[in-house]
Amino acid sequence: MSLDALIPSAIDGLMLGFVYGLAATGLTLIFGVMRVINLSHGPVIALGMYVVYVLFSGAGVNPYLGVLVAAAVGLALGVAIYFIAVDRVINAPELTTLLATYSVNLMIIGAGTAVFTTTPRAVDVSLGALRGGAITILGTHAVAVALAILATLALYGFLFRTRTGKSIRAVANNRAAAELMGIDSRRMLALAFGIGTALAMTSGALLSTLFSFTILSGTTYEVKSFVIVVLGGLGNPTGALVGGIVLGLLEGVSTVFVPVSWVPVLEYVIFVLILLVRPAGLLGSRA
Repeated sequence: MSLDALIPSAIDGLMLGFVYGLAATGLTLIFGVMRVINLSHGPVIALGMYVVYVLFSGAGVNPYLGVLVAAAVGLALGVAIYFIAVDRVINAPELTTLLATYSVNLMIIGAGTAVFTTTPRAVDVSLGALRGGAITILGTHAVAVALAILATLALYGFLFRTRTGKSIRAVANNRAAAELMGIDSRRMLALAFGIGTALAMTSGALLSTLFSFTILSGTTYEVKSFVIVVLGGLGNPTGALVGGIVLGLLEGVSTVFVPVSWVPVLEYVIFVLILLVRPAGLLGSRA
């Protein structure tokens, strides 16, 4: 092993971790606000990839404009999923909401397979690279990191600086008390689900500029998102971002020591260890 291999791998993993963290933030936001484990998360990430692909290949739209479209589509789709599949069972046992979102998972994968097949697709975009010694930073990676950070900052600005965002946080903390204060909790829950879905589709859109994908690719990122959420703390958006960075860094460094095929195994080991040793995560769960 040499630093010439370790440092570039660590940097690549670190940069990818920001995008992972964005995906996990959408998952943990939904859980933190309404205590729903969203099993449609993976296919939604894949849909974000296909929004960019369809716009780019069919209409020549710049992939990064496609990212904005994916976010808007994700917001609308998330609200629709909430009212169709989640709203009626929001107060039911957690297994019921789990099955409801899993049914959405199966429908998206089924429809996506019928429309797009499972043939790998790719968005051919190149922004050059920055080189310094043994380190090469691809322009697509740098832009993906920048957009992931901007999306995260926009989320925090919305949640902490706007009236609607504060209403969502109030519903998350105490739904009954929020309703007594005149807040429409049903509308806030739908909006929170929409924002979580928008973040997932945004991360998928960014990932489409980095890797090839199929409609089934979202499953891989869904598993990573669950590992990150547990790593950072259930319902903690800041923990999700930190967990994503940590996981990305571990992925990048581990490829220097072990074959790439073993990386998912290491992620599962981390997942189990965190559950056993510190189930609240690195930064703790949302109170």
